[in-house]
Amino acid sequence: MDVFVWEGLTKAGAKRTGQMEGESVGAVLAQLRRQGLREIKARKKSKESRLFARTRISEMEIVAFTRQLATMVGSGLPLVSCFDLVAKSSENPAVRAVTLRVKLEIEAGSALTDALLKEPTMFDELFVNLVRAGEQSGILEAVLNRLAVYKEKSAALRAKIKSAMTYPIAVLVIAFIITGILMVFVVPAFADLFAGFGAQLPMPTRIVISLSNWTQANWWLVILAVAAAQYGFAKAYAKNDAFHFQMDRLSLNLPVFGMILRKSGVARFARTFSTMVAAGTPILESLENVAKTAGNRVIQKAVMDARASISEGRTLTEPLDASGLFPAMVTQMIHIGESTGNLELMLQKIADFYEEEVDRAVANLTALLEPIILVVLGTLIGGLVVAMYLPIFQIGSVVG
Repeated sequence: MDVFVWEGLTKAGAKRTGQMEGESVGAVLAQLRRQGLREIKARKKSKESRLFARTRISEMEIVAFTRQLATMVGSGLPLVSCFDLVAKSSENPAVRAVTLRVKLEIEAGSALTDALLKEPTMFDELFVNLVRAGEQSGILEAVLNRLAVYKEKSAALRAKIKSAMTYPIAVLVIAFIITGILMVFVVPAFADLFAGFGAQLPMPTRIVISLSNWTQANWWLVILAVAAAQYGFAKAYAKNDAFHFQMDRLSLNLPVFGMILRKSGVARFARTFSTMVAAGTPILESLENVAKTAGNRVIQKAVMDARASISEGRTLTEPLDASGLFPAMVTQMIHIGESTGNLELMLQKIADFYEEEVDRAVANLTALLEPIILVVLGTLIGGLVVAMYLPIFQIGSVVG
């Protein structure tokens, strides 16, 4: 569908502007009339402005939006005014456009949650469900503040996991590129030099030259194979549920990295669950949302098993303990929280503890990887250099 820029007047005569996706100008005008607007004008956006309008909305921009909205709701302003002020204060055109569309929906008589549901790019299901619970219980401001904290913590946790994974991968990619350059450009120059020696080259040198010759002849095949493998993996991971599940299981069992992923999974589970419980969401609905935001199919299954256990009248901790993903301390604290009615507090303590554990684990991983990566790079690059200089060393010793 195309994107249209429009302007019109409300029933009270106030001027409103915004943008909307639609199949045609007529479809957009009809939808705006249903929202109570009159004297509407609409035009299709240019490709340049559409590209600008689709600026990505970051997690921290959602946090800022949520905090601003909570402050304004707490001050007693009407929702329409809250969204209007937030839109004016936003520097990101995508956030501004979404906020104005939500404001128009509310002006047309839609409930806040119904308006948010129409903007899934900015408001996920968890966000909408928490807002609904806050509206129903009359604690919307408190829920929005909790949502902002939750989003901040989640973004920080994802950033730590990303940094833990990115560092070794980046170093390996750089090592691969450097090795490729040596094989394609440096080794052939040495091979031409050694061609006139008239003596058999050392075994390491012959192996490196053979690898260099193969790389020069088949470099396109290597790139094609890597690209095909990456594409095939991404396609299978996205489309094949069984493959996705097995890869998620494998990731949790990786040396060192698996431990970090497990701890981050526990932290995310506890933080999301505590936020849902604090908003007054029913346990079964809370667990369903926790499962959807787990980020790992294996953890998602364990949470859904726990949900099924509760729906059958059993406890929450039994299936969590049986999954083997949650440490005994976690299940015991949850059991205590269930028994004493302090489940929200216990979940917050679990989340805080495991977020700190992830911090320490990432720091330890970085300290551990640095010497390992230095040894690997030194062995790889140094081995190639030594292999190329061995004939020169031999000639020097003979002449000496």
